Amino acid sequence: NLMSLGAIDFGIIVDGAIVVMENILRRREEDAEKELHGRDIMQSVLQVARPIFFGMIVIITAYLPLFAFQRIEYKLFSPMAFAVGFALFGALLVALLLIPGLAYWAYRKPRKVFHNPALVWLAPRYESVLNRLVGSTRTAIGIAVATLVGVMILGATIGRDFLPYLDEGSIWLQVTLPPGISLEKAGQMADNLRAATMEFPEVEHVVTQVGRNDEGTDPFSPSHIETAVTLHPYSTWTTGRDKQQLIEAMATRFRDLPGTQVGFSQPMIDGVLDKLAGAHSDLVVKVYGNDFAETRQVATAITRLLKTVPGAQDVIIDQEPPLPQVRIDVDRAAAARLGINVADVMALIQTGIGGSPVTQVFVEDRSYNVVARFIGSSRNDPEAIGNLTLTAANGAHVALAQVAHIRLAEGETTITREMNKRHLTVRLNLRGRDLSSFLEEARTRIDKEVPYDRTHIQVAWGGQFENQQRAQARLAVILPMVLALMFVLLFGEFKNLRQPALILMAVPLATLGGLVALHLRGMTLNVSSAVGFIALFGVAVLNAIIMIANLNRWRDTAGVSLKEAVVRGAGERMRPVLMTATVAALGLIPAALAHGLGSDVQRPLATVVVGGLITATALTLVLLPALYYLIETRAAKQVREEPPVQFGPTSEGDL
Repeated sequence: NLMSLGAIDFGIIVDGAIVVMENILRRREEDAEKELHGRDIMQSVLQVARPIFFGMIVIITAYLPLFAFQRIEYKLFSPMAFAVGFALFGALLVALLLIPGLAYWAYRKPRKVFHNPALVWLAPRYESVLNRLVGSTRTAIGIAVATLVGVMILGATIGRDFLPYLDEGSIWLQVTLPPGISLEKAGQMADNLRAATMEFPEVEHVVTQVGRNDEGTDPFSPSHIETAVTLHPYSTWTTGRDKQQLIEAMATRFRDLPGTQVGFSQPMIDGVLDKLAGAHSDLVVKVYGNDFAETRQVATAITRLLKTVPGAQDVIIDQEPPLPQVRIDVDRAAAARLGINVADVMALIQTGIGGSPVTQVFVEDRSYNVVARFIGSSRNDPEAIGNLTLTAANGAHVALAQVAHIRLAEGETTITREMNKRHLTVRLNLRGRDLSSFLEEARTRIDKEVPYDRTHIQVAWGGQFENQQRAQARLAVILPMVLALMFVLLFGEFKNLRQPALILMAVPLATLGGLVALHLRGMTLNVSSAVGFIALFGVAVLNAIIMIANLNRWRDTAGVSLKEAVVRGAGERMRPVLMTATVAALGLIPAALAHGLGSDVQRPLATVVVGGLITATALTLVLLPALYYLIETRAAKQVREEPPVQFGPTSEGDL
């Protein structure tokens, strides 16, 4: 699917083959007139085999955090982790087993070698930069520190979400009408809503559902409408609007409909959010309390405040407000004097006013109750209800008003509970703002500006941020473990601590470009972009391994100074590093620029990889050799300063 095969960067897959092919091509370029033999190909392959092997293993390791995800993020990204992991394993086999044979067949005979003009122009300038930077300790450390500071600033200022907006290609409306409205009037308002929606040429169909569904899973009254809006394919739109602009235009139009409050969602995510937070919205504020009046007062104050917070849309209390009700309080003393049982009073009210089934009617496979109750004029006002008669034990007729106090009062139409606690739910959607910054501002303002008794009222948030916090908590645990595993693998390759630590410096170097790209495109840090950073770290570490391994090879060459070894070794690896990074970036540019259905998850991921590879490649080519020279110079100095181990004369004697 789109997240298994669609998210694979084929540029990353061929990175190992590029490095092997480039090293064999370099052997061909050294003597274009000489025929290459099998041992020449083998020597070229063996020079890069270990770095490629460990680099590919590190990339596969980088995808392990995806298996630590849970719930929706696991379902989205675990197929990608499996597909990429097995693809990289196959790519490793191809790079080390197939490419050498094909390269021998293609390059064994003498031939004219093509030189890329861009690389020919770049090589001497790159060498000039290295000559100036290698050995310049302050400059190298300054660049590294500036990079880390930039990462911290950009990371602190970027918005955070759980997932990017996942476009389903349709719209789902949650519509609230005035409470207590009749079914007939609700039907008329639904007609008006459909007519207003069809005014937009982007809309293909509109279907409304008044009240609750047949299953009764939602406690909706006729005051609630759920509306499915089907859109024409985006490619046929002629208005120049995108979906978000269409939603803004529809929201403006719906505000002209009297007594209608509309919230915007999408069919599938609406159900997910309802299961997650208990309301059909991105975020909810649950106000817990036993006193109905006090709880609604606090919820109303929170609703007014949230409407003033930038980014909040469709803010409303989910439960309907109190409605006029007839309250009947039985006077037990009077009932006892007149010989009336309380059960008789309740039966009169339940049967005559509420209605009681007297028989059933069967229509095909369904049965319907036939309910009998008093006519409307006998039950529509307190005086008429008070005139209803009861029969005492002695046969006397007693008016209901003689044994009960009947009056009009306001009362709750819906009482919702969670964990056996009464609560009201303020629901809202977010548009044009990231989740984390909104939540931080809204929480702070509610704490400061909404007074309430915290011993009787509790305020709790729910919604998408719960998934975000869960995913962040798991990544905070698994990412350090994965970096530690990478360090162990690198230690197994380089047999020291300093060079694996230097290679892992590629992680912040890559992070800088990824964060810059997210800022420039107005995207947030979410699970999708976090997966992009994971993929980016693997490629950046692979390039760093290739660079450091070649620098080590030149360092161990007799008669070559350390600076010369760094400059020459980095110059040799300029071409493969540029090629691997360029191909990997090009492989994800289509995903970064895509806007069709299903591209919403891929776009942040691809943006991070493309942007991060720009800075990671530049800093790997320029900063990494300079830091390598710095740490290797100090390591060699420490070795020279260590005193030789002295062994004293052995003593003779029996053991």
